[in-house]
Amino acid sequence: MRFVLVAICSIILLTTLFPVKGHAAPQVSANHAVLMEQSTGRVLFEKQAYSKANIASITKIMTAIIAIESGKMHEKAKASRKAIYTEGSSIYLEEGEKMRLKDLVYGLMLRSGNDAAVAISEHVGGSEAGFVYLMNEKASWLGMNDTNFANPHGLDEEGHYSTAYDMATLMRYAMKNPTFQKVTGATSYLAETRIYSWQNKNKLLTQYYDHSTGGKTGYTKQTGRTLVSTAEKDDMNLIAVTLNAPDDWRDHITMFEWGFEEYNIETLTKPKRLVYRLPESNDIYTAYIDKAIQYPLTKQEKSKVSNQLFIDETISDNNIIGKNIFYLNGKAIATTNVLNEAPKSVNKKLFSSNIYQLFKYISGVDVLW
Repeated sequence: MRFVLVAICSIILLTTLFPVKGHAAPQVSANHAVLMEQSTGRVLFEKQAYSKANIASITKIMTAIIAIESGKMHEKAKASRKAIYTEGSSIYLEEGEKMRLKDLVYGLMLRSGNDAAVAISEHVGGSEAGFVYLMNEKASWLGMNDTNFANPHGLDEEGHYSTAYDMATLMRYAMKNPTFQKVTGATSYLAETRIYSWQNKNKLLTQYYDHSTGGKTGYTKQTGRTLVSTAEKDDMNLIAVTLNAPDDWRDHITMFEWGFEEYNIETLTKPKRLVYRLPESNDIYTAYIDKAIQYPLTKQEKSKVSNQLFIDETISDNNIIGKNIFYLNGKAIATTNVLNEAPKSVNKKLFSSNIYQLFKYISGVDVLW
């Protein structure tokens, strides 16, 4: 793609004169860990986050999102002999018992039922092997390049592995689904065929951390403790993953508190009108930024963000005439389109601004809008 550079905007000065020195990176017990900002996918902290490892029951995040997206949540799945005899944690299905897929997903996520995982896989995928195929196709589509699933529950098996980063990528995708958000954020759930409620095993959500919004626990003797969790504070959503972490509850709280302290979601640009001049021309043109751009930044990083406005002569869409690209330490971090015509949101703001200027001119009175 051929770009014509028409302007290099000045560095964005969003910081105070004397920025506060950042705190040291968090110390965690985990062999593998990552802290990711949800809206952008920016990695805020990592410790061997890209190394392959066993993952145990956090596997069930993939099982759950595939089940939710299948469109079969109100169908009833029949528990097979294979399902009820799957070792490990269980929701105690009986052979031949029929349960709504929705209830199985809650049992899968809150109680980590391995029997629920197999029942889901057989109903949605036609067989456990068929469902595993869907899991790996989904992983490939999401860019989980260092992941391979061999089963839907996470029991240790050759060829079943992922990375902290890949599991954060999966959770980031899953948390965009409102149904998944509701399931993972539930402290308890009463299934249609049960007289007692299932309580969520995620103690960050139920006991330890007020900002927790969901997650999934995991454990096998071979793998150790694994945990994926999410938290929200001050309009920022974070995802934490630990693999083989003896002190995982504390690890996640430490990472979350560090992330919320060190980073803020900053607005790099809002929808607006701008003017530019092409090279070797005195003509001034008007263009429009089509959307707001926000990005997590530390206090020290705010003054290091710059942006470049490009006009692209080869874009096929007649209304898109270029790109506004933001950089941090020379690396592109965000992009927004530059439009020939103003989007409705910009038009509305411009109209309000023009009315204000007219009122101020006529009355001589300044007002707040």
